[in-house]
This record gives sequence, C-alpha cells and structure tokens, in this order.
Amino acid sequence: MRIAVIADIHANLPALQAVLRDIARRGIGTTLNLGDCVSGPLWPRECLEALQAAGIPTVRGNHDRWVAEGGTGSSDAFARAALSDDQAAWLGRLPASLAPLPGILAFHARPTDDNAYLLEDVAEGRLRPAAAATVAARLGATAATLLFCAHSHLAGLLRLPDGRVVLNPGSVGCPAYADPTPPAHVSEAGTPMARYAVAEVEEGRLLGAEFVALGYDHDAAAARAAAHGRQDWAHALRTGTMPRPG
Repeated sequence: MRIAVIADIHANLPALQAVLRDIARRGIGTTLNLGDCVSGPLWPRECLEALQAAGIPTVRGNHDRWVAEGGTGSSDAFARAALSDDQAAWLGRLPASLAPLPGILAFHARPTDDNAYLLEDVAEGRLRPAAAATVAARLGATAATLLFCAHSHLAGLLRLPDGRVVLNPGSVGCPAYADPTPPAHVSEAGTPMARYAVAEVEEGRLLGAEFVALGYDHDAAAARAAAHGRQDWAHALRTGTMPRPG
C-alpha cells in the first residue's frame, strides 16, 4: 500500500492545500502527519481546521506541544492567539507517536524526545547527516522496522545496520529556519517548494519511496509573513534559505 507522509506544515495553508491536492490526484488513501502543524506567522487556525476536516492521523510535534501550553516563542504565541481554547487543547491531546500498521512507527523527532534530531547532527552551524550507528543508538530498540520522523525539515532516507529504515519527508510549509539554541544552526531545503513523501510499504517493509517537491504560491505565504512582521520567515518562504548576516 502507499502512504503519504507529511510533516512540519507550520501554518502554511497554501502549501498544505497543494500537498493535499497532489495526494488526492495520486489516489493515495492513507496519509500520516508527523506534527508541527500551526506554529508560524501564517494561517494557524485555517491549517488546523483543514487537518481536522481531512481527518488525517497526526502526531504531536514539539511546537504543537508548546502552542498547546500557551506559546512562548513568537511563532508559537502567534499561533496560540489565533486558536480557540478547544483547538489548542486538540493539539495538546495529539499522541506522541502512532503505529498505523504492524512494523511501522511514526513520531515527530525521536520516539522519546519531540525536540531532538534523529537523522542529523549540528556541525559548523548547519544540519549534517548523522552516522547510521548514531541514529540507531538514538532510536534504541524498536519493534518497528520502518520509522517515519520529521523535525529537521530536511527530507532523508537511511537504512540502519540492523535493517530498519528511517524516512523523513521534509517540510510541507517551512523550507528554512534558524535555531538559536546552542549550538545555533540553520536548516535550509534550498528551494521554496512544499515537500512530502510517498512510501510504498508491505508488512512493515519499505518497498520504495518518492520524495515530492511541489510548487505553490510561496510569494503569498511570504507576503503573509512579512505583513506580520516576520521578514526572516518571508525570506525563507521565498528562497528556501535563511538571510545571511550583513
């Protein structure tokens, strides 16, 4: 069967709509959402409503948790202010992981930590691929042989020494960001396109994967971010990169 895997929408409604249209066009009946749905200076309420209307199984990301807790960072606070109490509570009730089929486990970042990279390390201010042995140690023992993760916004696919496979679909709505948390770093997809993945699975095994990059009206998303005073987001949405100092 085919599973569409989406993640890291970050309130980008036109990107989400483009992805959902493409999934429907392909006739894919199962979609999983790996979290971080609404944090961002864009369309938080509209994105949440679209996800609820579509009934897409969703895991809770770190930003979903922070928004539900009240929103401390500027993007989280913007989202929380746009949501009703019931909508924020819905985010908080999302599960930390899902096992949609035998042999498959879906989560946001790591199975036991929603705010730690799995497939990447920070090096020289950027995200770099981590060694397979490092990824296996971060995962620990799992009954699942196919694992879906997100959080870094970077599409990736890695086979571990024990045969398990980890897939990150990339970000639907946020192609670049800067994280000042030490060690400070950036994540950059390099283009403004909306990204997701299609996994062909059978009995917990990955038979094939397609990483999809879709054009959408990213200029409208950038204009929305700029109108809300977030030039950093506007640059990221227009280019897939972060502004360079100076």
